[in-house]
Amino acid sequence: MTHAPPAEACESPTQQLVSQARAAEREGRWHHARALYEAGLRRLRREDGPLAPSLLRWAARMHQQEGDNEAALDALEAALASAEAWGDRSGVAHAINVQAITHWSRGELDRAEALYARTLREAQTAGDADLVAMVHHNRGIVANIRGDLRGALKRYRAGLAGYRARGLLDHERTLLNNLGKLYSDLRRWRAAERTYGEALASSRASGDMATEAMVQVNRAQMWIARGRYAEARRACDAARELAAAIGDLRTLAETHLHHGVVLRETGDLAGAARSLAEAARLAQEREDVLLLAEAAREQARLHWKRHEYRETLQSLNHAHRLFSGLQARRDLAEVASGLANLEALFLKLVAQWGESIESADRYTRGHCERVANYACALASAAGVDEGVLLWFRMGALLHDVGKIVVPPEILNKPGLLTPDERRVIERHPDAGVQLLGDIEFPWDIRPMIRHHHESWDGSGYPQGLAGEAIPLPARILCVADVYDALATDRPYRPAFSHERTLEIMHDGAGHSLDPELFRLFAGLSAGGPPAGGRAALHGIAA
Repeated sequence: MTHAPPAEACESPTQQLVSQARAAEREGRWHHARALYEAGLRRLRREDGPLAPSLLRWAARMHQQEGDNEAALDALEAALASAEAWGDRSGVAHAINVQAITHWSRGELDRAEALYARTLREAQTAGDADLVAMVHHNRGIVANIRGDLRGALKRYRAGLAGYRARGLLDHERTLLNNLGKLYSDLRRWRAAERTYGEALASSRASGDMATEAMVQVNRAQMWIARGRYAEARRACDAARELAAAIGDLRTLAETHLHHGVVLRETGDLAGAARSLAEAARLAQEREDVLLLAEAAREQARLHWKRHEYRETLQSLNHAHRLFSGLQARRDLAEVASGLANLEALFLKLVAQWGESIESADRYTRGHCERVANYACALASAAGVDEGVLLWFRMGALLHDVGKIVVPPEILNKPGLLTPDERRVIERHPDAGVQLLGDIEFPWDIRPMIRHHHESWDGSGYPQGLAGEAIPLPARILCVADVYDALATDRPYRPAFSHERTLEIMHDGAGHSLDPELFRLFAGLSAGGPPAGGRAALHGIAA
C-alpha cells in the first residue's frame, strides 16, 4: 500500500516560502511575511517563473500594510511589468488592484476609483471571477468613505456573493468586517451584530488573528455608539490581547482609543487619560495622522469633562490642525465630517467657558453670547471672510476671559470704581491674552481680546492705539461690546432702550468707536439688535 507524500513535499522551496508567508499574513506579521515573499523572489527557479508577478505584488501589499506606500508603489510597478512580460492578464489586473488600494490608503480616492475601473475591465477580460469580487469589495470601501452608504452596501453585497461563490473565505471575513461597520453606520444594530458574529466565527475557525482583532475593535466602536460600555470594554480587552500577540500596532492603537472613551464615559478619568495618551503615542509612532487627530479630539472631550478649559482648547487646536492637514491632501468624507464636528465642539466649549466667566458677574449673564452674535453680524457685513467667522465668533465669546483675575466685588460694585479698582478692571484684556498665550488657534483671536477696549481717538486701553492701528476685528468687537453694555442692566444703572443706545453710540462715533463700522452697525440695527451673526456662521460651522 502506498501513501501520498505530504503536500509540503510536492511544493518547490519557493512555494513553501509562499505558504509560510501566507500564514504570517493571517497572524498580522506583515514584516515577516514580506521578508518571506522577498526570499521567495531571490530563490525563484525557472519553473517558478510565473510566480514572480505574484511575489512582487504580495510583497508590495505588505509594504502597504506597514505604511510604506512609496515602496509599495515601486514594487507594484515591477509586478505590473513582470506580469505583462509573462502575458499574465490576471496578474496585470491584480497589480493594478493593489495600486488602487495603495492610492486609496493615501487618500487619493479619485485615482483609486480610476484604477479600480481599469482593474474590473482587466479582470473581466482575463475571466478572473475572484478579482471581480475583490473589486466590488474595494469599490464598496471607497463608496463608504465618500459617505455613499447605499452604494457601499450594494457593492459589498455583490462582493460577498462573489466570494461565497468562489469559496474565498479569507476575503469573505474582511468584507464581513467592513459590512458590519457599514451596518453600524446605518444604525442597523441587529444586522451589525449578526455580521460581526459571522466574521468572528470565521476568523477563529481559521486562526486569522489579525481579522479577529479588527472585528473586535469595530464591535467596541459599535457598543460605544449604543452606550453599552460593558460590552465595549470586553471587545477592547479581546482586541488588545490579539493585537499585542501579533504585534499589530494600528489595531492596538485603535483599541487604546476606544478603551479610553469607555473609561471616560464610565467615570474613570485617570484611566481614560492613560489609554488615550497611549493611543496618541502609538499613532505618532506609526505616523497615522487620522488616528492621532481622533485621539486628540477624544483627549479634548476628556479635558472638558474635567473642566480643564485651557487644556481642552489646546487638544482641540491640535486635532483641528491635524484634521485640516488631512483635508488638504486627502479626499476623505470622514475628515470633513471630523472637522465639522470638531468646530461644533469648539463653539460649545468656548460658549461654556464664557458662561463660567460670566457666573461671577450677575449683571452680564449672556453678554458674551450676545456680543458674539452682534459682532459676527457686523463682521459679515464688513466683508470679513466667511472662512474665519467661526474663529471670530470664538474670539468674541472669549473676549472677557481675562475677567477671572477681577474680584467679584469689583465686577458687581454698584457705585463708581476707585482709580485702583479701575486699574484692576483694565488688566483683563492683557490677562486674557496671557491665559490663552500657549494655545495656537487656527486664526489668531488674541488681537480681539487684547484690543477690544481701545478707542478710535486713542483714549482707550491697554495700549492707547488709535484709528486703523487698532486691529479691525477688535474695532468690530468694540462696537458690539458697547452696544450690549448700554442695552443691558449694569450694576450702576438700568438698561437703555435700543433707540437711546444707538443715539449714545452715534455721539461716540469718531471718539470711542470706528465711525464707519458704527454706521454699518446702525444700518443692521434699524429694526432692533442685529441677529444675523448666528445665521451667518451656520453655513461654515455645520
